[in-house]
Amino acid sequence: MGKALLLIFIAATFFAKVSYAQFSKYIIRFKNKVGTPYTINNPSQYLSARSIQRRAKQKISIDSTDLPITPRYIDSIRLAGNVIILNKSKWLNEVCIQTTDATALAKINIFPFVISSDPVMRAQLGDRENISTRNKFNEEISQITTGTQLVQTTADFFNYGNSFAQIHIHEGEFLHNNGFKGEGMLLAMFDAGYRNYLTLTAFDSVRNNNQIIETYDFVKNEISVNEDDSHGTFCFSIIAANWPGQLVGSSPKAKFYLYRTEEVATEYPIEEQNWAAAAERADSIGIDVFSTSLGYTTFDNPVFNHTYAELNGKITIIARANALAAKKGIISVVSAGNDGNNSWHYISTPADADSIVTVGAVTAAGVSASFSSYGPSSDGRIKPTVASVGQGTAIAGLNDQPTFGNGTSFAAPNLAGLITCLWQAFPDY
Repeated sequence: MGKALLLIFIAATFFAKVSYAQFSKYIIRFKNKVGTPYTINNPSQYLSARSIQRRAKQKISIDSTDLPITPRYIDSIRLAGNVIILNKSKWLNEVCIQTTDATALAKINIFPFVISSDPVMRAQLGDRENISTRNKFNEEISQITTGTQLVQTTADFFNYGNSFAQIHIHEGEFLHNNGFKGEGMLLAMFDAGYRNYLTLTAFDSVRNNNQIIETYDFVKNEISVNEDDSHGTFCFSIIAANWPGQLVGSSPKAKFYLYRTEEVATEYPIEEQNWAAAAERADSIGIDVFSTSLGYTTFDNPVFNHTYAELNGKITIIARANALAAKKGIISVVSAGNDGNNSWHYISTPADADSIVTVGAVTAAGVSASFSSYGPSSDGRIKPTVASVGQGTAIAGLNDQPTFGNGTSFAAPNLAGLITCLWQAFPDY
């Protein structure tokens, strides 16, 4: 190599060793998609028929964000050294890699098609980080309350039991009674795990009727999601349960895709990237509705923290990915956050994303929950968009009994399920 290029490479290698030694996972961003063998005119190469149909129905054009990343770019990254590619985002034109090879990073940084290589996770946890030893979701499920008990009529199709109040606040029983229970609709959930969904009584119907179509763990890159955190289990039960007299979900007849994107033990931006990868997978399948009960503001390493100014829908990985999902014709439903009583009382991201449904929490009587995070987004858009029952929400407990919990995490799936049924009823809207 020429002297100038050699000097640049040596300098880049030194900088990588000094600055990046503490990190092990990076996002590599590309400048373009030059040389991709895929074309806009032949989307069946990378999108399912259902995904293409969704776009056609809503008069949405295939564009460059739909095209897969240029394969030779990915190959170059993989062959740069001791590098493992963890996942990809064609929407954002980037890959997430794992490496501690400073020489490989230096080589990647001088590739002409690379914009940047940004760390998203630390190699080893250190004392300088604000490491939390508690389950990050405990604040949402530890304050168990008694839900509002309303008496339903015997004319209703379902015997909702404990969940009637959260269905009734939106008159969801009207949809169910008229034959709109989610049939033919596809709903994807993004969470930290769905522990024991294979055995809990609340999910007997969705298991027996083969309504769970796909599961995938984007944290560990494996299929199983049954052994991880239970936060997703609670949220899933609010949508999918069919347990007459105890708990019936808001869209119990839909088909479901359960994705794990969140690592409970740590908090890093790689989780936002995991969401983007999972969302693109869901889009390519042709999924209609997303339900996400996750939010990000602060991380174990404060260098990654989001400021309120960044919550304008255009900055964070997960907000940009959510906005792109909306542009593909997907309805994305997201929890607002649970910081209403804290000094930081704003929404988290991706609740700031454009053209999505951001859900705040109320009681079954419609009274605002004090913990529900406040908007607007930093660029002045109204957030939350709507509210649903997130205080005293009926959920399926891991003890195989219904219980109640608090959090916008529970408000979002309740509404996501009813939106799914409403869209089923009015498919042309």
